[in-house]
Amino acid sequence: MKREFDVAPEEAGQRLDRVVTAHCPELSRTRIQELIEAGLVLIDGRATKKGSQHVRGGERVTVDAQDRPPLRAEAEAIPLDILHEDEDVIAINKPAGMTVHAGAGNPRGTLVNALLGRGQSLSQSSDLLRPGIVHRLDKETSGVILVAKNDAAHAKLGEAFRQRTVKKTYIALVQGLLPNASGRIELAIGRDPKRRTRMATPRKTWDSATLNSAREARTDWRALARIDSSTLVEVQLHTGRTHQIRVHFSALKHPVVGDTLYGAASQLRIGKITLPPLGRNFLHAAKLGFAHPRTGEWLELRAPLPHGLRAFLRQLATAAAEDSRRIDAALAAYL
Repeated sequence: MKREFDVAPEEAGQRLDRVVTAHCPELSRTRIQELIEAGLVLIDGRATKKGSQHVRGGERVTVDAQDRPPLRAEAEAIPLDILHEDEDVIAINKPAGMTVHAGAGNPRGTLVNALLGRGQSLSQSSDLLRPGIVHRLDKETSGVILVAKNDAAHAKLGEAFRQRTVKKTYIALVQGLLPNASGRIELAIGRDPKRRTRMATPRKTWDSATLNSAREARTDWRALARIDSSTLVEVQLHTGRTHQIRVHFSALKHPVVGDTLYGAASQLRIGKITLPPLGRNFLHAAKLGFAHPRTGEWLELRAPLPHGLRAFLRQLATAAAEDSRRIDAALAAYL
């Protein structure tokens, strides 16, 4: 598909990617950015690779929206930490840094690729990139993720997630001292209109369409330990919005440690001591409870806190002159 249009005078000064979005509503913003970076968006016959370029008005813009070849998940020999497996489901302890499924520009090293690499049968769907996937974890979040081996299991598990009967428990370290022993966060979450890689809680500056697209979200938390100027928390998710825990704690001005996308410092400082960068978000899916899709038996699967997060807590305790045994006791159920 090829589209051509003239930049209107009233569009002068706007970013190129926003102007193209307005004139080509059938294309996603991600796809438009891909086309610009590929040199397939021309201004007066000349390619530009900067979506941030500002237009003057009056230019002729050509958008050559060539079809992408369909992406498919590819088998790769990647080791996996299996927590549970039977004829219907498989549960993985996903490491931080692994993407659940492939996408444009990220075709390799995914959880799905690793499952296919072990000859794993998975439920099928119309999306060739997500066989078996009934829920997701962010790339830098570790812990329990559940995968369906067949379509019947996928349907039952999908319905359980929609009905919110799956119990999801996380461990997080957040910046600052939370004032209470426990709490509930009930703030809607939507796509940040200014930074499309982020989610956000609604703001007064949002237009009505963006406000209406935000979806209700609920997060419950309980403080496990306070370490200098950080709080270790157990988190229960009652909804499953994109980046929910990260967005909710950022909205409280207590971002998840290591999560620079949502306002966390790149390194923690304890007095005069600066800790090494964590290199990931301190967020771990520690437990997942669900009714087995075939038998109805309640299963509760646990993924122990990764070594890297435990080591970071020891560094933090040492810098704060804290007894690390107190922290281990608070985390006893997750070690």
